[in-house]
Amino acid sequence: MSAPQEVTEGRTAPVMTLTFVGSRAETEEVTSKLSVESQAGLRQFSLERMTGYGVDYADAVELRARVVEGQDWRSAATELAEVCLRRVENAVETAGKPTRIAYLRRASALLRMSQMMMLSDTAERRAIFARAADFYGQAADACGDRERLMIQTEHGPLVGWLVPAVGTPVGSAIIIGGVEGWAMDFDSMGEALAARGIDALLLDGPGQGETRLAHDHYLTAQWRDAYKRAVDYLDERSPGRPIGFIGNSMGGSIAMAVASQDTRIRACVDNGGIHAPCLVPPTMGTFFSKMVAVCGAEDPDAAMAAWGAVDPLADGPNAGYPLLVLQGGADPLVSMDLAQLVLQGAPTDDKEMVVFSDGNHCVYNHKHDRDTYIADWMRARLCGLTAPEITN
Repeated sequence: MSAPQEVTEGRTAPVMTLTFVGSRAETEEVTSKLSVESQAGLRQFSLERMTGYGVDYADAVELRARVVEGQDWRSAATELAEVCLRRVENAVETAGKPTRIAYLRRASALLRMSQMMMLSDTAERRAIFARAADFYGQAADACGDRERLMIQTEHGPLVGWLVPAVGTPVGSAIIIGGVEGWAMDFDSMGEALAARGIDALLLDGPGQGETRLAHDHYLTAQWRDAYKRAVDYLDERSPGRPIGFIGNSMGGSIAMAVASQDTRIRACVDNGGIHAPCLVPPTMGTFFSKMVAVCGAEDPDAAMAAWGAVDPLADGPNAGYPLLVLQGGADPLVSMDLAQLVLQGAPTDDKEMVVFSDGNHCVYNHKHDRDTYIADWMRARLCGLTAPEITN
């Protein structure tokens, strides 16, 4: 038997507790007591959609929990952004570089989320979005993996972020969002393309993001001229390199409308667009209001006239372009019937549809698989190869 050991009192170790509201049950009984805006925010921006726009999962859970507890959407998101910024300030100058980049991007995503329920382009909204773009830019400068650019057009500048190809470039591609969810929100898609040798231009088109909120450049009947300049930019930057166009939500309709008219577009992806955006009825409520806001118009009829110039099924000199239609089988905005109208009516025989059976709008709930398939498909088609197969 060994000799008894003397027991000494151990040293007290510091314990730090990070406090969160934590996940909350979102029952109808609870949410029915919230403001109309809070109910709409919880309904429209699911966890999957928020993380799809770059919001960290923990931040998305906390934001929803705070709203369920009674805090308004904007202040809840803004306060969480401020928490991220304090962590940026506390990061060690050299060793903390990855920390600063991560929290700057988290803060930017939260600020972008904070203005989602604002329907008017107020000075406050413009300031919020500008701040979000500034933090995104600071992270880009620190990381060195993308650059902000402005493309001049006759109707005002377009703002975008260029994510350069990794390795030897094989092509270029434009990525746009829709009536909400803009350039910075789809950076995961841009990163997937860049990793496969495709220069990715995350673009705020007319009526979107910084192009709209910083430069008052809205969607008008002349919207096509602006996108032509974006294609010009990529063509002049890398002459002769094939160009693709990816549109998400209503941006999918725009992408198709551009692709059929511009022979430089060698492949197109529609992720959530419809055959005729101008047919969206006023009964769509908030979504219809946001479509009007894209046009900067007071008169809904004038806005729908501008949207009427977006015809994804129109024939043109580039008819026959390769088209991928991506569709969520559980999309609450775009039904399978509407997706079939797009597929059947597209002016090309080189087309296919991929359906994620439980996918929501723009397939945010399968973000990694979605981005991977789009990027692999785009690389193959820009290189003149057969599109890859997708399996469960």
